Amino acid sequence: MGAEILELLSGSAFWIAVLRIATPLILGTLGVLLCERAGVLNLGIEGIMVAGAFAGWLTVYQGGGLWLGVGVAAGVGALLGLLHGWLTVSLSLSQHVSGLGITLLATSLASYAYRVSFPKVENPPTIQPFATMDAWLPIPVLNAQTPLTLLALLLVPVLAYGLNRTPLGLAVRMVGESPAAAEGQGLSVVRLRIGAIMAGSALMGVAGAFLTLAAFNAFYFNMVNGRGWVCVALVVFASWRPGKALLGALLFAFFDALQLRLQQSSGGAVLPYQLYLMLPYLLSIVALVLVARKAAYPQALMKPYRKGER
Repeated sequence: MGAEILELLSGSAFWIAVLRIATPLILGTLGVLLCERAGVLNLGIEGIMVAGAFAGWLTVYQGGGLWLGVGVAAGVGALLGLLHGWLTVSLSLSQHVSGLGITLLATSLASYAYRVSFPKVENPPTIQPFATMDAWLPIPVLNAQTPLTLLALLLVPVLAYGLNRTPLGLAVRMVGESPAAAEGQGLSVVRLRIGAIMAGSALMGVAGAFLTLAAFNAFYFNMVNGRGWVCVALVVFASWRPGKALLGALLFAFFDALQLRLQQSSGGAVLPYQLYLMLPYLLSIVALVLVARKAAYPQALMKPYRKGER
């Protein structure tokens, strides 16, 4: 078994799979991180990813370009984020209940729209997905990826710089730490929080679109398969830092790719396949427990704020 793992790790195919699996996790985790930096928990990510996956795929299937599909997925995510922001920021409703409601609403709408659009189709229709970036970059592992993976990787330093080095980023962090202080500086807590939620939800929509426009070429029910909940956990693992969020996404993807290869090599003869499926989640929970105890979360996270309150 040890020799098989070493041989596996020495091949580029394994690392190509790791980066491909990590891409939607990177995008989704950055989206959750942006929302929570502004003080709002967004448990609607699972449904937003489903809606983004369907909306982007349907746009391309109807004749739109691939990047147009990505834009539509981002727009759908932003609209669902606006709804979540209105419920949680403007109306000060429970962020947990609103997020779960968004997930149920978005998932149900995507399912309904699919059934209406394709009432008699047994096998999901397919599209021509993003091609790999052959010869774009001198790095073989990146050349085997699609442009959406490169976009996800570039967004990590962009978001880190934006949150830490720009006035807008500092304002977003302030409303997540001390909204009263932000209001005292003349900032609009409501606008900043809702704007951050919409931007973060747009990233979640793009994360879903990656599944239908790059990883696969069709829309399947349950294709998100809990990735949204993994992203929520990865934000805690990352201590709300984009760089560590990238590391966490790659770590989970590493375990996931490893268990897939172990299943293929063993054929399920040595251990039940359920143990392999459990491996990435078990190891991620261990890593989360070790790191989360020292995590410094935004002080105003999940705390509703009403103008004038101290």
